Amino acid sequence: MLKILIAEDDRELRQLFSHVLIKNGYTVKGVSNGQEALDAMDSDYFDLIISDIMMPVMDGYAFVRLLREAGNNTPVLMITAKDAFDDMRTGFLSGTDDYMVKPVNVNEMVLRVGALLRRAQMINDRRQVIGNTTLECDSLTVTTAEDSFVLPQKEFMLLYKMASYPGKIFTRQQLMDEIWGYDSSSETHTVDVHIGRLRDRFRDNPDFKIVTIRGIGYKVVKT
Repeated sequence: MLKILIAEDDRELRQLFSHVLIKNGYTVKGVSNGQEALDAMDSDYFDLIISDIMMPVMDGYAFVRLLREAGNNTPVLMITAKDAFDDMRTGFLSGTDDYMVKPVNVNEMVLRVGALLRRAQMINDRRQVIGNTTLECDSLTVTTAEDSFVLPQKEFMLLYKMASYPGKIFTRQQLMDEIWGYDSSSETHTVDVHIGRLRDRFRDNPDFKIVTIRGIGYKVVKT
């Protein structure tokens, strides 16, 4: 049974989320802040995390940032009362995978949890599907409704990374660090060059497009 960790300092809200998720077949553990969430993860495995932002001891931003810095890629759904774009951007840049603003529709939350878990399974399978386009990580192959071809490694990994999280914004530096490595001597302009090549290759692809977020980076959007 899939296990979900809820980090939320509002006891009643934490209990509501737990009740709804348990009713939908999940096992749930609730904690009240980011530090307790880290402690829980030291002793147990969780398939997905639901985290508030404003919590005592350690907030959601710091919690998710520490997870990602440690190489932990457990999917995170961030739920918060903050609805400003800057707050949402900070959440995504810290490493969260999806974002909901309070008051939360619990039925929508369950749908988002299911979508994140399916996405995580696709990543584990090293295979990503967007519409009629399939990305095979082990062979660097992209198969569309009309063709199948192998991409250069860096281009493939860029596309695969963004396609794994459709709608999520990646900064140039994030993509540089993950695809080229932290010790790379290349400049972030290299990312722009590779993104340009990907755009040329998939300009007519009906399943997705690569969108530039001015001053921040890029994201893949399903079409």
